[in-house]
Amino acid sequence: MPNPPSLTPDQRAAALKKAGEVRAARAELKEKLKMGSITLAEVLDKASSDDVIAKMKVQALLESLPGLGKVKAKRLMEELAIADTRRVGGLGAQQRQGLLSRIG
Repeated sequence: MPNPPSLTPDQRAAALKKAGEVRAARAELKEKLKMGSITLAEVLDKASSDDVIAKMKVQALLESLPGLGKVKAKRLMEELAIADTRRVGGLGAQQRQGLLSRIG
């Protein structure tokens, strides 16, 4: 297993701060989806311009939708041939359309 890069204390602090900000932004996005203040279509549209959304796993995004838990999200991903490790930014056009048509 390779060793992690050696960082100065300032670089490490900056990286930790950035990671915390990204986690907070993803949590806020999931909460907005859960509350219904943003739609899946809007999230998928923003994915091309927003790295926070693009690097989010599809399964985590689906699980944050109301009425969709781990089992239903996994089943939907299998039906649409979306890998477990797929991130939102890596979805193909047909996969996006499939998600939108199933979830609406």
